[in-house]
Amino acid sequence: MRHRKKFNHLGRTASHRKAMLANMATSLILHKRITTTTAKAKALRSFVEPIITKSKEDSTHSRRVVFSYLQNKNAVSELFREISPKISDRPGGYTRILKTGTRLGDSADMCIIELVDYNENLLAAKDEAKGKSTRRRRRGGSKPKAEAATAAEAAVEDAAEVTEEVTEEKVESTEANAGEVAADESKEDVKEEPKAEAKAEEKKEEDKSEGDAKEESK
Repeated sequence: MRHRKKFNHLGRTASHRKAMLANMATSLILHKRITTTTAKAKALRSFVEPIITKSKEDSTHSRRVVFSYLQNKNAVSELFREISPKISDRPGGYTRILKTGTRLGDSADMCIIELVDYNENLLAAKDEAKGKSTRRRRRGGSKPKAEAATAAEAAVEDAAEVTEEVTEEKVESTEANAGEVAADESKEDVKEEPKAEAKAEEKKEEDKSEGDAKEESK
């Protein structure tokens, strides 16, 4: 029985499939990206990534093993000299598949398979994103203790300044109101003084008239 032996035969015999994948892997190593169908790209990824992992150890045995798969000396030397130093720190995932749509003749799904460390556009975009870093305030427990302390001190100072300004404004407003009240009172006193004098004169005149009336009656 064929349990757990399902994979994409790509409509080819074993020898044909092996030769095709070797040629595609050689082209990918030499040119860093190729255009093919999605089915072939997925099969190529499972074929070429173990070979790239093998190139991390530059030894005669590793070179002979890789050559047994690729059957191309130029591809082997390119893999061990140029590609291996770049992917030495990457733990797998050396290729990327970018889908490009369908083919006109038979509507097959097409894609581009490339080596991750050789896409200059994406690498440049990542560098620009790293360079443009924004400074934002953090909230909650993610702040360091020193930053939290300085922020608390700054908040206390700001609050003290605000309260001082408010108190100064209140004092100025109260002084201005007191001055206005005193001015109003002085004006009222000035107005009431002549009234009091007039009343006193009227009382004197009334007293005189009453005295004269009493004398006449006597």
